[in-house]
Amino acid sequence: MPDPADVAAPLAGDAIAGRDDVDAAEWLRRMRHSAAHVLAQVVLQRFPDGQIAIGPPIDTGFYYDFLLPRALTPDDLTAIERQMRKEMKRNHRFVWEEVPVAEARERFAAQPFKLELIDEFGDGAEGLGLCTHAEFTDLCRGGHVTSTRQIGPFRLTSVAGAYWRGDETQPQLQRVYGALFATQEELDAHFERLREAQARDHRRLGRELRLFTFSDDVGPGIPLFLPYGETVRHQMESYIREIQTRRGFQHVWTANLAKGQLFERSGHLANYRESMFPGMTQPGSEVEMFLKPMNCPSHMTLYNSQLHSYRDLPQRYAEFATLYRDEKSGELSGLTRVRSLTQDDCHTFCTPEQVQDEFGLCMALVREALETYGLTDYRVALSLPGADEKLAGEPEQWRLAIAALREALAASGLDYTEETGEAAFYGPKADFFAKDVLGREWQLSTIQVDFVQPARMGCEYVGEDGERHTPVVLHRAVTGTTERFMGILIEQYAGAFPAWLAPVQARLIPIADRHAAFAQAAAERMRAAGPPHDPLRVEVDAGGERMNAKIRRGQIEKVPYLLVVGDKEVEADSVAVRARGGEDRGVLTVDAFTAALLEEVRTRRR
Repeated sequence: MPDPADVAAPLAGDAIAGRDDVDAAEWLRRMRHSAAHVLAQVVLQRFPDGQIAIGPPIDTGFYYDFLLPRALTPDDLTAIERQMRKEMKRNHRFVWEEVPVAEARERFAAQPFKLELIDEFGDGAEGLGLCTHAEFTDLCRGGHVTSTRQIGPFRLTSVAGAYWRGDETQPQLQRVYGALFATQEELDAHFERLREAQARDHRRLGRELRLFTFSDDVGPGIPLFLPYGETVRHQMESYIREIQTRRGFQHVWTANLAKGQLFERSGHLANYRESMFPGMTQPGSEVEMFLKPMNCPSHMTLYNSQLHSYRDLPQRYAEFATLYRDEKSGELSGLTRVRSLTQDDCHTFCTPEQVQDEFGLCMALVREALETYGLTDYRVALSLPGADEKLAGEPEQWRLAIAALREALAASGLDYTEETGEAAFYGPKADFFAKDVLGREWQLSTIQVDFVQPARMGCEYVGEDGERHTPVVLHRAVTGTTERFMGILIEQYAGAFPAWLAPVQARLIPIADRHAAFAQAAAERMRAAGPPHDPLRVEVDAGGERMNAKIRRGQIEKVPYLLVVGDKEVEADSVAVRARGGEDRGVLTVDAFTAALLEEVRTRRR
């Protein structure tokens, strides 16, 4: 929800501008803002008793929130859009003015949402901004084009529910979205991206490829993984475990449940409780237990189970841990926003002098993983606290943590930007934002420097001077959470996983029943040729359908290799290889194909 101050506070300078007065980005923002006003004008024409809330520009266009006597239909959207175009052609001028607060209250006496904004931002103010075009006036800080005819190509896209001020206890409004770009070509390209995104939607592909499901019997936001989906999960986690072990990380395990006192000491109950599930107590017991939302307190408890010397550091604890966060129902979205999540988490305990090297080690691990998955277009943001944020710890601890992270980022050679208001409550962090094939940006990996929690949790080591010191803790996740990252990968690959990740790597298709025995024997040989801990995932489609139907099914299920077996192949101990996408790779012996597939899997070729 945008800050209402953006709606009500007057802009300095011109609130209405001509095309030559501002740069292209600002002009596009003003077109979108102006279109939102025209949308509100037309909706009130159709629903004179409707109530209007706010209508800001957004990255792809604009929206406006309404409280209306009935739900809008697709036919309503079509009619509203048609009338908006008519109003734009009438070349209404936008006129902005600043009026006394009392006058603003009079003008919006029948609009309770506007009155709430006036009460909030009018207290002590000399005046508030209003913008008028045609018969419509809105409470507005300004930022418009000169007239409605200057508004660019647009299209209304959807209606969604939105609580006033983002508060579930407030009225639910109807939010009408529109897309608007500077040119028709850009608008068309936007909708082409949306069509491609729908084709790649991980929720649809997850059902079609039999990867995961959700059930009302279990509860919203709790994904259930079918055998194929669990296979993908296992490969993802095995890969991260492998590269972590190679770099000296040790894997641990901690329970899903812990006492409330633990989270009180760590600061989570004071700073994160709204995202935690309610505590539980047994009859006759006063001990409150919580499902853990984070691993940090448990890993620090593990660290505290032994006395450490500076010679023991760094200690790197990694865990694939299931966590539980009470996400609001309206925020849940497939695998990308869930209540039960598995984090590839790690906590490194080190001396202050080791922070830079340990940060570099984490960076190398993250970069290798993103490269393997093909997410090579990424940026790094240094997330810092906002001025009024509630933070754990002392200012000096934060100063040291921010300085350490800046030095480590500088030493890494990576360009980065600084973003305020995005820090964790216990420390600053470096976040990796990667773009997928559709140009969408996802926040994936994170590395955080923490001087606060280890002190709160009593973590210590004996230094070279014989005295006890508090270690620095680096919190690190490579892919964030398994569930969310799998959803991103499904859309990145459009469900066509590379062979090393695919739930089925090859499927043998016997042409006739007499070829089934050879196909089964060949599949067993292929599986046996792989490492015992990770045999090749090979199936035989021995169903009664014709060969072409089996091939079509394999293509729909995006199996990397379909291996057709007929009389000639049986005689030559071979298979006719069809790669995903229909490419005919010719006939290979069973052993030759197996060797090639093993090498493709070993190198994790994309």
